[in-house]
Amino acid sequence: MQRMQALTAAAFASVALVMLMVSPVYAAQALVPQPPQLVASAYILIDAVTGKVIVEHNADQILPPASLTKMMTAYMLSYEVAAGNVSFTDQVRISEKAWRTKGSRMFIQEGKFVLLEDLMRGIIIQSGNDASVAVAEHLAGSEEAFADLMNLHAVRLGMTQTHFRNATGLPAEGHSTTARDLAILARAIIRDYPEDYKVYAEKEFTYNKIRQPNRNKLLWRDSTVDGLKTGYTSAAGYCLVASAKKDGQRLISVLLGASGTESRAQESQKLLTYGMRFFETHQLYDAQEVVAQARVWGGAEDYVELSIADDLAVTIPRGQAKYIKAEMTVNKGIEAPIMAGQSLGRLEIRLDGELIVERQLVASADVKEGGFIKSISDSVARMFSDE
Repeated sequence: MQRMQALTAAAFASVALVMLMVSPVYAAQALVPQPPQLVASAYILIDAVTGKVIVEHNADQILPPASLTKMMTAYMLSYEVAAGNVSFTDQVRISEKAWRTKGSRMFIQEGKFVLLEDLMRGIIIQSGNDASVAVAEHLAGSEEAFADLMNLHAVRLGMTQTHFRNATGLPAEGHSTTARDLAILARAIIRDYPEDYKVYAEKEFTYNKIRQPNRNKLLWRDSTVDGLKTGYTSAAGYCLVASAKKDGQRLISVLLGASGTESRAQESQKLLTYGMRFFETHQLYDAQEVVAQARVWGGAEDYVELSIADDLAVTIPRGQAKYIKAEMTVNKGIEAPIMAGQSLGRLEIRLDGELIVERQLVASADVKEGGFIKSISDSVARMFSDE
């Protein structure tokens, strides 16, 4: 059996949670207008911390990603560097295939050695197809093998509607993704490799005495924007994945199939502006933060502290934080032994009565059995308890 407890009654509830409980019965109506209707094939706007979808349109439509593919190429480079398999100081020999790759270029030369860190900038800032192939060959031996690895990473990240055929985004049968999957990838880039992510904010890069600007126009127009990547092919149209951070909140927008370079910038700006203006994200709990305690029968300790395993934040309409209500359910009749991390209840976060997120309450530490005498005394005590 379980029992529902308001956190105001929990002796060890956090101060933040107690404050959340002080709310009127009915929340004021959130004044949030309809999201902008954009001229694009598909788009999505999410909060980078919570993953909350704020706006979406055709977000699961399968479309060609064009040079947005290079986000995965760069992500995998960061992954391999972090794993210690390669180093940004590696000198990469440029193959004939990389040198001859058509489309946007970094202008590397066949037979020359190029610093891996420069190739990363060539991929992200200059959108170099030649740099992408060079990195793919350096990491996996061939672009074909690299594409296989790309698909394995896509599965690992939860990009369920994505399939890569190359490292560049050049047109290829079956090379496809969705706006939702690209938002997942962008979130992973920002979360997993924050130092490498800084490259996405750089406005230009010069290699071989050729200066090329970052094609993301929002980097010049909006000081809150610090990434990510543009793309274009005739089949994909003009695409842009962007991210902006303001007052501690980070949003990610994905826009596919716009009509031009100006259109993709303007439409993406509409998404980001809407999200920042009408939504906000609140950190409610830190990982491992103790929020309550539970009675343990037959244990060396009478109580065990309860916490949540990961950080907990919510994205809600702006101005509604005071209407958040938190409740918890703690299991009844908990008996030792208990292992740290064992689920012993549930924490629910509601906004105006609607469940918006829930987490398991887990034991913060082990509790061993208390021995024969403790077992007897607890058996007697339990007869007079409702636990």
